[in-house]
Amino acid sequence: MTVASVHPDFAALAAAPVVQTPFAHLVVEHFIRPDDLKALYVSLPQIESGGSFPPESLSLTPLMQNLIQQMEGPELRRLIAEKFGLDLHDAPTMLTVRGRTREKDGRIHCDSAAKRVTVLLYLNPATEAFARQDGCLRLLNGPDDVEDYAVEVPPVNGTLLVFPNGPTTWHGHRRYAGPRTTIQLNYMETGALARSELRRHKLSAFLKKLPFAA
Repeated sequence: MTVASVHPDFAALAAAPVVQTPFAHLVVEHFIRPDDLKALYVSLPQIESGGSFPPESLSLTPLMQNLIQQMEGPELRRLIAEKFGLDLHDAPTMLTVRGRTREKDGRIHCDSAAKRVTVLLYLNPATEAFARQDGCLRLLNGPDDVEDYAVEVPPVNGTLLVFPNGPTTWHGHRRYAGPRTTIQLNYMETGALARSELRRHKLSAFLKKLPFAA
């Protein structure tokens, strides 16, 4: 029996430059190759509400399960550690899936201090809304204006975005409501704050599996 599998472009990640403006990050377009992306489009979980869902709370196809395994696997961890000069060998991971974006999402923020590195993988086809720059993540020069951005990342075509977190890693996007599938992986710190977030993550997975969960 053939096992369903995805073949991320790890070579493109290894070759991608780390850009320092407005903060250290890298972008890999087509990290998920076009043929794999076509198969993934028809394998995406049906998520009808906003918010982040642990994979344990979703009904996933074997192809999506394989992708998540690779996102949490050693090759991605090794390459990200090398690119940013980090020691991530014992960093816990936290992974969630989003299927929809709400009007209230995308406000300017820095990620929690419990998250050492943020990894975003976008699994959306190009749309008119994204062409208008709605829902396109922006890496910002400061905390006050979503139009004051240095880099904009359309959430399409298997694009991968990676950045270590810090007190000035401001990001956000213009208001957008609609389908917008994102896998978010975080390499976590190991202190009390991170342990608390991981506990909430596990509780969320349990609650969202219950039959009454929205």
